[in-house]
Amino acid sequence: MARDKQPEAAADGEGTPERSYREQLDYLNPIAQPLASRKLTRKLYKCIRKAAKHKQIRRGVKEVQKFINKGEKGITVLAGDTQPIDVYCHIPIMCEDRSIPYAYVPSKSDLGAAAGSKRPTCVIMIKPHEEYQETYDECLEEVGALPLPL
Repeated sequence: MARDKQPEAAADGEGTPERSYREQLDYLNPIAQPLASRKLTRKLYKCIRKAAKHKQIRRGVKEVQKFINKGEKGITVLAGDTQPIDVYCHIPIMCEDRSIPYAYVPSKSDLGAAAGSKRPTCVIMIKPHEEYQETYDECLEEVGALPLPL
């Protein structure tokens, strides 16, 4: 039985998600609001992949926090399954103070993979760029339409 599980785990590590969107929702933090829908999550991952090709992303809590403080604009995408939440719970407040749209996606490993990294990441900021402006604008509009938590 254990041998049968190992090839599946190896195949999952090659870029295919190991859990479905519905299964990933079981691991969310209580602060993961506003949560992107399955369709919006796919669009955000697509936009992140395009932005990573043009080196237009900021990855990680320290880097994103630094550029939010400097006044850089973009879409902030946070992973909803990060533990402990103290690591990044201040980022949404910073985004709200500076009117930067943000959304949560269910998985930090999928977020890291979309950015072209083998390591999971809990925060990414997508900066606008003319090469993928249409995709960016779609994501910006949909993330901006999500209801903010109280």
